Amino acid sequence: MKLDILVFGAHPDDAELGAGATMAKEIANGKKVGIIDLTRGELGTRGSAEIRDREAARAAEILGIEVRENLEFADGFFVNDKTHQLAIIRMVRKYKPEIVLCNAVDDRHIDHAKGSKLVSDACFLSGLIKIDTKLDGDDSWQDPWRPKQIYHFIQWKNLKPDFAVDVSGFIEKKNEAILAYSSQFHDPNSEEPETPISSKNFLDSVNYRARDLGRLVGVEHAEGFTVERPIAVKNLDTLI
Repeated sequence: MKLDILVFGAHPDDAELGAGATMAKEIANGKKVGIIDLTRGELGTRGSAEIRDREAARAAEILGIEVRENLEFADGFFVNDKTHQLAIIRMVRKYKPEIVLCNAVDDRHIDHAKGSKLVSDACFLSGLIKIDTKLDGDDSWQDPWRPKQIYHFIQWKNLKPDFAVDVSGFIEKKNEAILAYSSQFHDPNSEEPETPISSKNFLDSVNYRARDLGRLVGVEHAEGFTVERPIAVKNLDTLI
């Protein structure tokens, strides 16, 4: 299956928090979008890997994601090496996305920056013809594939975006997908330990960040991304 956009997240819920509304908008516009989670989030303070599996499946259903896979890297301990790069290369070559979205280049959680660099490096290597890969259970060699663009969403740290996507009308869908992770986020009746993302303020911040960035670019809500190379436009009037 060829996808238009493939979104990588170090943990289940990263993709929804960073680019949930953008994914919802692209899907509404007819694009095929998939998510690859690098880990199962097994080190998370609240819930369990099994609970996160179910929550991730529900979130993908809410957004209308075509496919979601988990590479089951070690949460907190995966590294940017050949083994991990090849696992991501197989996914990039399997789905042949034009655009890849991935974790923030700098963030509070160490897995986010690690995942960001790992995915970026693997996307480059995926285009090299002398790297041979096969999918498990498939005897055929994969063709090389390099995405046209890699964009990094913004997470805990308030990084300055290089561009913003107008997601007006899609923030509620994003919120619904985030709340599918009921074990992770604010629940006044939960007896689980408090974490930096379990407060009501954190959930509120997801919305007021989108509203504030929207204010800055002249729309109701927006999600920001950083880039690896200068952005080019065909005409000046393509900007909003």
